[in-house]
Amino acid sequence: MTLTAGNQNALAVSEPSPELVELLRTGPFPAALRAAIQASGLSLDRVQYRLRSRGASVSVATLSNWQSGRRQPEGDASFAVLANLEGVLGLAPSALRALVGPPRPRGRYAPSTISAPAIEEMWTAKDRLASLLSTVDTSSDALLTRLSQHDLVEVDASGAQRGVRVRQVLRADADGVDRWVVVYAPGHPLGEAADLVPLRHCALGRSTVDDTGLMVAELLFEVPLARGETIMMEYDLVNPAGMSGRDSDVFTRKFRRPVRDYLAEVQFDPAAPPRRCTQISAPLDQPTQFRRRALTISPAGAVHAVGLDVGPGTFGIQWDL
Repeated sequence: MTLTAGNQNALAVSEPSPELVELLRTGPFPAALRAAIQASGLSLDRVQYRLRSRGASVSVATLSNWQSGRRQPEGDASFAVLANLEGVLGLAPSALRALVGPPRPRGRYAPSTISAPAIEEMWTAKDRLASLLSTVDTSSDALLTRLSQHDLVEVDASGAQRGVRVRQVLRADADGVDRWVVVYAPGHPLGEAADLVPLRHCALGRSTVDDTGLMVAELLFEVPLARGETIMMEYDLVNPAGMSGRDSDVFTRKFRRPVRDYLAEVQFDPAAPPRRCTQISAPLDQPTQFRRRALTISPAGAVHAVGLDVGPGTFGIQWDL
């Protein structure tokens, strides 16, 4: 980085950290941009202001989407903004431009054309979740087709949910897809967070938690996928100690994009089965209008619900102890 005296848009900065140097060399683009903005000490509002003074107009939302990986610069106008952004952040010309991947794919392996909301729009704690998502790379989310998912929830004799074992099969819609982002809130009475434990074909990347126990974390694939390749991965979400059982409880999965085959399963303590269980589902545009169907509880205290081509929307199981 260089310091240019007398230029109000230049930053008085020290030499870049080794981490930033490496990210500018290897990418990915969202992580490099995020690190460069953090190193500058500027808020996104101040970055926007300095860009505007250079004649480059861009919204704070767009900058946020670029650094979180939800969007990337595409087209001449965006690349002109990016060139000015490199100047504002004190980077060498094309330092960020060289990290931008090809345009998002279209065609056979393109992501679903069904309208998908931003990840945070699926949750009531939108602002908190948006802040957490800005700390991880979500760029792979729109480039993965959800082929199948199996959630197995364990409920103990007190009625408390101990955790969830998740098995997923995903297909890459572009080269280089390398991670999955997990969002989970255990609902602990003291705001404690769950533990995310990778089991098969994935490893824990960056993770962050707020004071309510809401967690966002990256699960990194063993190797980046090529377009059309699939991955099967398994992981546990282990709820913290002190979870309280409730007379009526529920487990739901929020689907931002459709999944072809979804299995939700709840295993109760055989000595304390629920009085009744109900499958519930709601479409994206009517999130509180649940469709309900009674489910049969097995002699071993298990119940399951199957959904085909589920989402966008919510799907899960509700029970009364």
